[in-house]
Amino acid sequence: MKKKMLSLVLVAAMAMTALVGCGGSKKETKAETKAETAAETSAETKAETAAEALPGGGSNIIYIITPSHSNPFFKTEADTAAAKAKELGYETVVVSHDDDATKQSELFDAAIADKAAAIICDNAGADATVEAVQRARDAGIPTFLIDREINADGVAISQIVANNYQGAKAIAEAWVEAMGEEGKYAELLGKESDTNAGVRSSAFHEVIDQYDTLEMVAQQTANWDQTEGYNKTEAILQSNPEITGIICGNDTMAVGAVEACKAAGRSDIKIIGVDGSDEAAAYIAAGEMTGTALQQCALIAEMAVEQADAYLKNGTTGLEEKQLVDCLAITADNVANLKTFVYTEK
Repeated sequence: MKKKMLSLVLVAAMAMTALVGCGGSKKETKAETKAETAAETSAETKAETAAEALPGGGSNIIYIITPSHSNPFFKTEADTAAAKAKELGYETVVVSHDDDATKQSELFDAAIADKAAAIICDNAGADATVEAVQRARDAGIPTFLIDREINADGVAISQIVANNYQGAKAIAEAWVEAMGEEGKYAELLGKESDTNAGVRSSAFHEVIDQYDTLEMVAQQTANWDQTEGYNKTEAILQSNPEITGIICGNDTMAVGAVEACKAAGRSDIKIIGVDGSDEAAAYIAAGEMTGTALQQCALIAEMAVEQADAYLKNGTTGLEEKQLVDCLAITADNVANLKTFVYTEK
């Protein structure tokens, strides 16, 4: 009887062990299943991401589309982007839309017809450009925007722009100091279709409007143009001879303003711009212009081409779509470090 009881106990113990063992195998199976599911999900996600990535049109051509190269800022953008693209092994087509949205649309169509690998564009209008970029996207061609944003997200791959708000505020602070925090002044605005015009003006006024002793007596659009800047300044000086300062949305208009002031014999007027052009730098060094905010357009153009290259090779840039590059306030104190939109510490 005792032997029979002992046998029963042993059988029960073995059964329990077997159950525990089976239970352990079940847990391991669940863990393995979860790991396999996670791996499959990750693989599917990667595959979907790769499928969504724009492959480029099939050629080795990068189209570089900017405003007129008669403006040294845009010429620097185009030249720098083309040099970087060639360095990375691409062919380039460098063209200008001349701030004409219709012409820009035709250039995008040409890029699509040429099966461009990618498009680098300083655009001709925040709203007008969206459709053209979308057409390129639909054709599998990624667009990388520089200098100016568009009013849409998820259409371009990258939108790399200077931090216009930060830069305009920085140079406005230098201008307020040069003005002695008082006086009457005028403002020359850029193109109304360009978001940068509004951003820069708002940033200027965020600084300047803190001072009740600074009064704006004239504000006119000069459309980023030097001749218009000259003519508008000439007219403002005739109707408002009391002004002692002019704030300008870019250096091209500022240079026009400087030349109009020189022609009128007004060396007392404090003038600022935004861009960091060589012409502006020369006037700053000569004491005829107070300062400018350097947009690092050469750096931005290189970044766009490098991101295009990375995207075409990997299906991603690894970066956010919208990227801001800080500006540098350029005055007589540091203007010697600036040449062709490139600032070098000395």
